[in-house]
Amino acid sequence: MNDEQKLPESIDNPQAEDNEKEIDIVEILSKLWAKRITIAKWGGIAAVIGLVVAFSIPKEYSTTIKLASEGTKGASGGSISALAAMAGITSGLTSGDAVAPQLYPDVVKSTKFNVGLLDVPVTVSKDDSVYTVAQYLSEHTRSPWWSAILSLPGKAIGGVMSLFRDKPEETAEGETDPFNLTSGEAAVVGALKGRITCDYNIKTMVNTITVTMQDPLVSALLADTVAAHLKEFITDYRTSKAREDLKYAEGLNSEARENYYKAQQRYADYLDRNYGLSLHSAQVERDRLANEAQLAFNLFNQTSQQVQIAKAKVQENTPVYAIIQAATVPKSPSKPSKVMILAAFIFLGVAAASAKVIFADRVTEIRHKISGK
Repeated sequence: MNDEQKLPESIDNPQAEDNEKEIDIVEILSKLWAKRITIAKWGGIAAVIGLVVAFSIPKEYSTTIKLASEGTKGASGGSISALAAMAGITSGLTSGDAVAPQLYPDVVKSTKFNVGLLDVPVTVSKDDSVYTVAQYLSEHTRSPWWSAILSLPGKAIGGVMSLFRDKPEETAEGETDPFNLTSGEAAVVGALKGRITCDYNIKTMVNTITVTMQDPLVSALLADTVAAHLKEFITDYRTSKAREDLKYAEGLNSEARENYYKAQQRYADYLDRNYGLSLHSAQVERDRLANEAQLAFNLFNQTSQQVQIAKAKVQENTPVYAIIQAATVPKSPSKPSKVMILAAFIFLGVAAASAKVIFADRVTEIRHKISGK
């Protein structure tokens, strides 16, 4: 029929559409090949920039410690919680107190915990100098050169704003209050938090502590200190009630011992003063003092047993930690990865040059259309 509408060529002939796409790809490849020298130049410039960036970033060394702690409930509870952990369920049976292993990362990230690390002495491997963690972070940690440039506007604005602010009260030297940190202390604590991580694996029930520093020896020393402080914190918490009971039992025992010694001395003094007397009144007084001494001894003996029981309770509540992976001084930096930085910059340079070559004609055409209107 003459009135029959013609279908578009791309629909009527799918092979034509494929040929058109193939022509477009070939055209793009030909453009890229024609401008290969320009693309290579862009890649070379990007490589130089990448090398400058890679060598400007200070080396960082990471130390990892893997720590496992025992549960405080019975073996059956531990078995059930282990099965639940394998299924990805947090049953809460792995610990009988509020500070379960799942909360160790929150403890490590807490401000109070990090403030306790600021005065820890660390040794720099380069010259064996000893500094506190606060001194090392604030005075002996390097930043890329562009950080100083980028921070200039903020410093300038802060300097101007400080002229209109009341000067804050300075705390006593050597005293750091976690509740009320100065701006400088807050900056150091924030930097320290960013360099310490603690991750809990719910399946293996192992906490992994990682400390990253610019000196390998500082990294290892601080990682070991973080693990020790964490164990001390958890041990103090879990044994706090038992230690209070022990302190109370020792107080009773001390008082009972003193009373026993006094009763014993009164009985001995009475015997010395009334030796050889056969009066009934003297006999009654002697028996009374002897009974008092015996009662005091019984109470002293009983409180001594309570002290031993309280000591055993403290030992029972003291958790046992297994260091699965101990701290070792890292031999190679963990970052930056110079190869990855170089590859990323080369890729971005080549990609930018290729995009410019591919879309240059289209951009020029659009400009002409806009200028023509």
